[in-house]
Amino acid sequence: MTGRTAGAKMGGILTLNAGSSSLKFALFGPAGEAPLATGLADRIGLQGSLRLKDSAGAALPVAPGSLTSHAQALHCVLDSLHAAFPGIGVGAVGHRVVHGGPERATHALVDAALLDDLATLSPFAPLHQPHNLAGIRAAIEAFPEAPQVACFDTAFHRSHPWVNDTYGLPRQLYDLGVRRYGFHGLSYDYIAGELARSAPALAQGRVVIAHLGNGASLCGLLAGRSIASTMGFSPLDGLPMGTRPGQLDPGVMLFLMDQQGMSPQDISDLLYKQSGLLGLSGLSNDMRTLEASPAPEAAQAIEYFTARIRLEIGSMAAALGGIDALVFSGGIGENSALVRAKVCAGMGWLGIEIDTLANEAHARVVSAAGAATDVLVVPTNEELVIARATRALAGGGERTAA
Repeated sequence: MTGRTAGAKMGGILTLNAGSSSLKFALFGPAGEAPLATGLADRIGLQGSLRLKDSAGAALPVAPGSLTSHAQALHCVLDSLHAAFPGIGVGAVGHRVVHGGPERATHALVDAALLDDLATLSPFAPLHQPHNLAGIRAAIEAFPEAPQVACFDTAFHRSHPWVNDTYGLPRQLYDLGVRRYGFHGLSYDYIAGELARSAPALAQGRVVIAHLGNGASLCGLLAGRSIASTMGFSPLDGLPMGTRPGQLDPGVMLFLMDQQGMSPQDISDLLYKQSGLLGLSGLSNDMRTLEASPAPEAAQAIEYFTARIRLEIGSMAAALGGIDALVFSGGIGENSALVRAKVCAGMGWLGIEIDTLANEAHARVVSAAGAATDVLVVPTNEELVIARATRALAGGGERTAA
C-alpha cells in the first residue's frame, strides 16, 4: 500500500464508508458526480465478500486478500482500486466518521489534532468510530500527499431543538456531552437534497425518513432540516438493528450488573454484538436470511423490527406536527418489500397506505393512489455526499452538513 501518492495528472476523490459489518467505497473523478467505480465489502468476517464495478456496472477484478476484519478489507479495497485504475492519482480522500461530537455541524479537513479529538469519541460509538479512524490512518499511509476529509454522521442533526437534544438528567451531564446526537446524517443529508431536487414542494413539508439497514434509525425533517431522530447518545438507541437492541429500559442494565454480575465489557458485547435481529432470532442479523428462513423465531424478529418502526414513525409525526411523506432507504428499506409492507400495515391513521404491486416492484413511489401521505423508496448515496464535501474542502471551501 505504500508509495501511492496523489496524482499530478488527475486527482480523483476516494470515499470510504465503514459500517459495522461492511465497507462501501467509491472512486470519483476530479469533477462530476458519477463515480468511476464503486464497491462493497459485505458481511465482513468469515463470510466476507468484495464486489467492485465500473461506471457501466461491469465487474472489475478483485485483488486477493482477507476480509475477516475491517482493516484487512480496506487493504484489499485499496489494492483492487490501484490495480484497476493505475493511471488515476487520488487527489483527496473522504471518510464517513460516525461521531463528530456535540458542536461540530460542519465536515472538516483532517489533521493530528482532529484525529486525537475524534478518538476520544470512540466510547460513544465503539462499533464504528475505531473502524472509521483506522480507515483514515490507513489512507494517510497509502496517500500521504492527499488531503483527508472527515464527514460526520452527527453533524446533520445539530439543528435539533433543545428538547429533542437532551435527556431528563442533571444539566451538568448535558454540558459534559451526554445528549442526543443522532446518526446516519450523511444518508439523511443526501435524501434531503434529493427530495429538494425531485420533489421541492414535498421537501418543504414534514418528512420521515426510515434508514433501515444493519444499523437502523428514523429522522424527522421539517423543510429539509433534522428536527428529531430515533438514535440518541449512541448508535444503540431507537430501532432494533442487526445486532443492537434499540430502545431499552435502563433498568435492564442495572439488573444485568447487579443481579447477573455482568461486567461493562459483557454488557457492551451484549448490546453491540448479540442483540437486535440476531439475538431475537438466534439465527442471523441479516434480513435476507431471516426472510428466507421458515423458523418462527425469524418471523418474530421481523415482526418486532417492523412494530418498533411503526411506533417510532408515530413519535416522529408527533415531533413534526404531522407527516406529509415517509421515505424508505438503506439496504433493508430499499430492497425488502416485506418490511415496507409490514411497516405500513395499519398506518392508515397517518394517511399511510401502499400499493402492493408498486411495492413488490420496488417502485420509487409505493403509496396507494389518493393516499394522504406519500410513501417513497429513495436509494441513499452517502458516498456522493462525502465526495461533494471532500471536493469542496480539499479545494479550500467549507461544507456545512445541512
